[in-house]
Amino acid sequence: MHFVLYSRSYCHLCDDMLEALQALSGEYPFTVEVIDIDSDNELVAQFDELVPVLFGQKKGANSVQLCNYFLDEGKVRGFLAQS
Repeated sequence: MHFVLYSRSYCHLCDDMLEALQALSGEYPFTVEVIDIDSDNELVAQFDELVPVLFGQKKGANSVQLCNYFLDEGKVRGFLAQS
Protein backbone atom coordinates (compact mmCIF):
# COMPACT_ATOMS: atom_id res chain seq x y z
CA MET A 1 0.00 0.00 0.00
CA HIS A 2 1.14 3.48 -0.79
CA PHE A 3 -0.12 6.89 0.29
CA VAL A 4 0.47 10.27 -1.28
CA LEU A 5 0.02 13.27 0.97
CA TYR A 6 -0.33 16.57 -0.85
CA SER A 7 1.00 19.15 1.55
CA ARG A 8 2.84 22.42 1.96
CA SER A 9 5.79 23.25 4.16
CA TYR A 10 4.12 25.81 6.44
CA CYS A 11 0.91 23.83 7.08
CA HIS A 12 0.40 22.55 10.62
CA LEU A 13 -2.61 20.49 9.51
CA CYS A 14 -0.33 18.76 7.01
CA ASP A 15 2.15 17.92 9.77
CA ASP A 16 -0.69 16.64 11.96
CA MET A 17 -2.08 14.41 9.20
CA LEU A 18 1.33 12.92 8.44
CA GLU A 19 1.93 12.22 12.13
CA ALA A 20 -1.48 10.57 12.53
CA LEU A 21 -0.91 8.45 9.42
CA GLN A 22 2.56 7.39 10.55
CA ALA A 23 1.06 6.29 13.88
CA LEU A 24 -0.72 3.53 11.93
CA SER A 25 2.50 2.21 10.39
CA GLY A 26 3.07 -0.20 13.28
CA GLU A 27 -0.16 -2.00 12.44
CA TYR A 28 -0.07 -1.92 8.63
CA PRO A 29 2.76 -1.98 6.09
CA PHE A 30 2.67 1.06 3.83
CA THR A 31 4.78 3.80 2.33
CA VAL A 32 4.07 7.52 2.31
CA GLU A 33 5.15 10.08 -0.27
CA VAL A 34 4.78 13.72 0.74
CA ILE A 35 4.43 16.16 -2.17
CA ASP A 36 4.73 19.90 -1.58
CA ILE A 37 2.07 21.40 -3.84
CA ASP A 38 3.88 24.76 -3.92
CA SER A 39 6.50 23.19 -6.17
CA ASP A 40 3.98 22.73 -9.00
CA ASN A 41 1.48 25.32 -10.25
CA GLU A 42 -0.95 22.63 -11.42
CA LEU A 43 -1.00 21.08 -7.95
CA VAL A 44 -1.59 24.50 -6.39
CA ALA A 45 -4.52 25.02 -8.75
CA GLN A 46 -5.95 21.61 -7.86
CA PHE A 47 -5.34 21.44 -4.08
CA ASP A 48 -4.57 24.99 -2.88
CA GLU A 49 -7.15 25.42 -0.11
CA LEU A 50 -7.73 21.67 0.40
CA VAL A 51 -4.34 20.64 1.83
CA PRO A 52 -3.56 18.34 3.33
CA VAL A 53 -5.09 15.85 0.93
CA LEU A 54 -4.42 12.14 1.32
CA PHE A 55 -4.66 9.60 -1.49
CA GLY A 56 -4.22 5.85 -1.08
CA GLN A 57 -3.20 3.36 -3.72
CA LYS A 58 -3.10 -0.39 -3.72
CA LYS A 59 -0.81 -2.26 -6.07
CA GLY A 60 -2.26 -2.28 -9.57
CA ALA A 61 -5.20 -0.03 -8.70
CA ASN A 62 -6.01 3.63 -9.21
CA SER A 63 -5.39 6.00 -6.33
CA VAL A 64 -8.35 7.01 -4.17
CA GLN A 65 -8.79 10.27 -2.30
CA LEU A 66 -9.35 9.33 1.33
CA CYS A 67 -9.52 12.62 3.23
CA ASN A 68 -8.42 16.22 3.46
CA TYR A 69 -7.78 18.70 6.30
CA PHE A 70 -7.79 15.94 8.97
CA LEU A 71 -6.99 12.23 8.87
CA ASP A 72 -10.19 10.19 8.72
CA GLU A 73 -8.76 7.30 10.71
CA GLY A 74 -11.78 5.06 10.17
CA LYS A 75 -11.67 5.51 6.42
CA VAL A 76 -7.90 5.00 6.28
CA ARG A 77 -8.10 1.87 8.47
CA GLY A 78 -10.88 0.54 6.24
CA PHE A 79 -8.74 1.18 3.18
CA LEU A 80 -5.74 -0.54 4.77
CA ALA A 81 -7.81 -3.55 5.88
CA GLN A 82 -9.16 -4.26 2.38
CA SER A 83 -7.15 -6.80 0.44
